[in-house]
Amino acid sequence: MPSSTIECVQLNTGAQMPLFGLGTWLAEKGKVGEAVQEALRIGYPHIDCAHIYGNEGEIGEAMAKIFTSGVAKRADTFITSKLWPTDFAPADVETACRLTLANLQLSYLDLYLLHWPVRCKKGAPMPGQMADEDILGYSAEMFAETWQEMEKLQEQGLVKAIGVSNFTVPQLETLMETAKVVPAVNQVESHPHFQQNEMKDFCESKGIVFEAYSPIGAGGRPPRARQADSAVLLEDETIIALGEKYGCSPAQVALAWAYQKKIVAIPKTITFSRLKENLDSLSIKLDDDDIKKIDGIDKNKRLLIGGWAIKKGQTASDFWNGIGC
Repeated sequence: MPSSTIECVQLNTGAQMPLFGLGTWLAEKGKVGEAVQEALRIGYPHIDCAHIYGNEGEIGEAMAKIFTSGVAKRADTFITSKLWPTDFAPADVETACRLTLANLQLSYLDLYLLHWPVRCKKGAPMPGQMADEDILGYSAEMFAETWQEMEKLQEQGLVKAIGVSNFTVPQLETLMETAKVVPAVNQVESHPHFQQNEMKDFCESKGIVFEAYSPIGAGGRPPRARQADSAVLLEDETIIALGEKYGCSPAQVALAWAYQKKIVAIPKTITFSRLKENLDSLSIKLDDDDIKKIDGIDKNKRLLIGGWAIKKGQTASDFWNGIGC
């Protein structure tokens, strides 16, 4: 499917955000660049990045080659990155953004997100290696300060839109009490087993785009993020049966469902055949009754708890306001 035919959703800035893109979390160094180039060659209009993924330099080199060759155009490609919590102090925000721009070899980002609703100490180690004292946690005051700096990035033209990731409804409500700019996007875990309908409805009511990471169920998440009782989306009987009905894979069923519901989805893969398979899912038209069947398999169970960000004495339910835990 050519990128020009992929549907978009309008951000509160007026810009168009493609409903489908490539995620790059855990994308292997030495391979992610080739995957990004292939994605852009076959028509992906949207690449999702983050500083903490540690691969923005390789992605930047790959995109520069594709844009220089004319195979894809920068103006036609929607590029997101995210500010990591160790850079949430007001003095660090612009410096971190400019580093991401340099690594990605870009003059601007289409979207820049606060990656998590916690602030961490400057220089703290990677998730899973942090000590409790490295996690400063969440407060309305801290995030109001950080958001003001994000707004300045947008004013300067370094980023076209600003948003958040992993925020709860109360956190969004609190942020908007002081924000001059309403977040354009909230990027959260969402898939047929964890649909987050309350969050989706809230975002839509406020003009915030609801974006899904792990839209096919986070099967590639690291061992530290796995829970023994987690169901496997791609082994769900309903998803498998619909794959057989439409002659496609279970992953394609999940992606077709998201696309038809106009949910922005960013599945990740570095395998060329899966890049094409995921893109081809956008041509699959599920019947209304089958959409409803998938709507009915929601387990309200998140797969990615974000345990690294939860301080001692706090539970996952506390962190996520009771949703999906």
